[in-house]
Amino acid sequence: MTVLLFIVGVLFVVVGIAASIALHEVGHLVPAKLFRVRVTQYMVGFGPTVWSRRRGETEYGLKAIPAGGYVAMVGMFPPPTSEAEAVRQSSTGVFQQLSNDARRAAAEQLQPGDEDRVFYRLPIWKRIIIMLGGPLMNLIIGTVLFAVLIMGFGTAQATTTVSEVYRCVVPASQQVATNQTDCGPEDPAAPAFQAGLQPGDRVVAFDGREVTDWDELSGWIRDAAGREVAISYVRDGERIDSTITSLLTERPVPAEDGTAAVDDDGTALTQEVGFIGVGSTQELVPQPATEVLPAVGDSLASVAGVVVNLPQRVVEVGQAAFSDAPRDPEGPISVVGVGRIAGEVSAMEEIPVASRAATLIGLVAGVNLALFVFNLIPLLPLDGGHVAGALWEGLRRGIARLFKRPDPGPFDMAKLLPLTYAVAILLMGMGVLLIYADIVKPVDLFG
Repeated sequence: MTVLLFIVGVLFVVVGIAASIALHEVGHLVPAKLFRVRVTQYMVGFGPTVWSRRRGETEYGLKAIPAGGYVAMVGMFPPPTSEAEAVRQSSTGVFQQLSNDARRAAAEQLQPGDEDRVFYRLPIWKRIIIMLGGPLMNLIIGTVLFAVLIMGFGTAQATTTVSEVYRCVVPASQQVATNQTDCGPEDPAAPAFQAGLQPGDRVVAFDGREVTDWDELSGWIRDAAGREVAISYVRDGERIDSTITSLLTERPVPAEDGTAAVDDDGTALTQEVGFIGVGSTQELVPQPATEVLPAVGDSLASVAGVVVNLPQRVVEVGQAAFSDAPRDPEGPISVVGVGRIAGEVSAMEEIPVASRAATLIGLVAGVNLALFVFNLIPLLPLDGGHVAGALWEGLRRGIARLFKRPDPGPFDMAKLLPLTYAVAILLMGMGVLLIYADIVKPVDLFG
């Protein structure tokens, strides 16, 4: 059963990512057709064609290597603007030959009537819309999936149901200094343990006040240090009334994200507050629609941080893959790594089905937001490279108009093909390294 659940998790993510790639290309295809550019191919994957069907002037199909996709449009590269330029482009230099071959292949696709249907003749704003259509599709998919997660499944929230009861109180400074949380002979008994609380109890009243929120209860407990107060909880449908004395003890200062706050030197900050020694059960609680966009923004910021430091992060992955150094759980991973995590989550039968489903959806949502950010990098062959080329053309033409100079014409993206191939090789190398690392030194998120 565990193996079957693992396979189901992997397949879920594989299908989700494949659908995301296909819709990314739809994001390019639809505006291209709306702007009357002749689209010759819509393909998901690369390499040999596995299946295809022609509808009108476009061939739709699947390729053997599921590592992306493409939409082929006629007229991606402009012809030479002058005879001198044509002579220069006939150079036999290696880099120049790459550009010439690309122009020749593009010219061979042209048919009578394509004069006004080539990509390079479009206004700059239309070209930008076409090239941003793919990343924006990923952003939409990611946002919709985040909405499903946050509004449908909900986010993990602390409830008033007790998850664990500590037998004693170990000072925070002792835990940090010795990494020891076991009870010692001199450690005082935890007030909750003395009051008879057990895991599964739901606290309903504290100090004469009705309890409806865990964070509010935590504040009351902290403020009640040294005082004996009434506490009520429900166990198996029966209400039990007792008393409890919150113990003044040293506890970590919580940061905004719920972790322990640290000072500039990395030392954990502590404070003396009331403490009874219980943990809260986490449950998925649906959130309002207003929480969706902030969550998407936080995720985008996190992904952008990884992309900005991508070269360093990839080097760290390589060092971990070929040494005993651990993998950074916040670092980049490949599709293999995502699939492995999905399989592990799906196979965790001790976790509720809803929580596992939410995690799988979250993985696909995260991949889409990563695709959105990554494709905005202003380097060919990424979509951001085409956008940068269009903006550069607009800048050149704007400067020419400002100084009343001749129109320089379309910017020839074919000149950047050598750089494009270099970037493509680097991306493939990075992908191979990440896949290797995810096989020999996978990210450990579950201990």
